[in-house]
Amino acid sequence: MDTIEALIQCPRQQKCKVLHLVRHGQAWHNVEGENNRKALLSPHLFDAQLTSLGFKQVAELRKDVHTSGLLHKIELVITSPSSRAMQTAVGGFGLDGHKNSGDIVSKTLNTLKIMAVELCRDRLGVRPCDKRRKVSDCQSRFPSIDFSMIDDEDDNLWNPNLRESTEELAERVAKLLKWLWTRPEKEIVIVSHGIVLQQILINLLGNDGHPTVRAASCRRFGHCELRSVVILDKRSGFAHGGSSPSPSLGCGQQEDDVSKVSGNCLELIII
Repeated sequence: MDTIEALIQCPRQQKCKVLHLVRHGQAWHNVEGENNRKALLSPHLFDAQLTSLGFKQVAELRKDVHTSGLLHKIELVITSPSSRAMQTAVGGFGLDGHKNSGDIVSKTLNTLKIMAVELCRDRLGVRPCDKRRKVSDCQSRFPSIDFSMIDDEDDNLWNPNLRESTEELAERVAKLLKWLWTRPEKEIVIVSHGIVLQQILINLLGNDGHPTVRAASCRRFGHCELRSVVILDKRSGFAHGGSSPSPSLGCGQQEDDVSKVSGNCLELIII
């Protein structure tokens, strides 16, 4: 795994965000759903956990981020509040993550902040595997994760009768990107789900580039696969103290517009 510095130098006068996109390790719903899609509706897959293979994938991810030195460059880890994502986040990026009774948890508070954020959850509704646990339950199982961004103890976003639409998912991801762009941290990990990570790349790429390049860049993520993207603010005004645009907005658009990134304002580099 190459370091970011070896691949790109961010000009000092430009605002730059480095996002490391990571899909969770293999979970039980992945195994059962591959054999029978109807199994995804089973209540026993509620908040699906990692499989033994999933834990091995997380261990390999952890080894890679340590060996490459990436762990020491990361300033913030954002994770979906699904158990499979949090197991991956703490196991892969927690400074004291370890495996214990089938769960990867943290013995003490991490110095690297890991924050659970609802905006990067899997597609919402219908499937029990995508419903989260109570916040108090999550806090007891993952004491090193910050849950202050989650307002409700219960999962009020998950509807047993209605699946989140593709358009709603895209809008949710746009909100996530806007929020990330306001964060002070430059280098951020997002541990989430395949469909969400693909939508992040789709939102950022917009209509820029050749369709073949977009298709290759937005291909499905493997379990514990890590892809890095660099977002550069190309506006000259930023270097002189001007305000910077959100990565989901074009130049001059209003802050409440949810739209594609403008190639005239931002440059996206996929590593």
